[in-house]
Amino acid sequence: MKKIKKNFNIIIAGVGGQGLITLTRIIAQAALIEGYDVKTSELHGLSQRGGSVQTHIRFGNKVYSPLVPFGKADLILGLEITESLRNINFANKKTIILANKNQIFYQGAPSLEKITRELKRIFKNKAHLIPASETCQKELGKEIVSGIYLLGVGIVKKIIPLREKSILLAIKEVVPQKYFEINKKALELAKLVR
Repeated sequence: MKKIKKNFNIIIAGVGGQGLITLTRIIAQAALIEGYDVKTSELHGLSQRGGSVQTHIRFGNKVYSPLVPFGKADLILGLEITESLRNINFANKKTIILANKNQIFYQGAPSLEKITRELKRIFKNKAHLIPASETCQKELGKEIVSGIYLLGVGIVKKIIPLREKSILLAIKEVVPQKYFEINKKALELAKLVR
């Protein structure tokens, strides 16, 4: 894969307990393995109580700031669909959204159908809404690896300019060894998405 010419900016959006920080570390490590300069930042809400969590990852030849400016995201990677919609202020006309079609319900939340319609209206054919939680629970018995599954979809669809080999090496370095196989299976499961 050719090196990217400009910085690649990712916003990961979700709620506490979904593994956003681990996923951020894996992507950052994979980018480092490929020789990129990498900066990350994490913004926590009430993350231990299921509150909003947002992380920023920027990688390229030279990155000066860890924060993705508003309107400059290349990718919004949403581990929860409502949080994906909440972070559209980082999007522009070229931004791709890759979101888990899973909603953590709270009082007053718009319906899953309404959020899905809105994301498709805003992002049109650049909205990839994937039932990652459902698929991982059904196929692997673990919903928690849905972030790795989405990352795999991003690699397969060439949305994320990193190699699968680098992601696997990063998983090996970041997650405890006893969880490596389940994460590897989630990454491989993503190859079945068309």
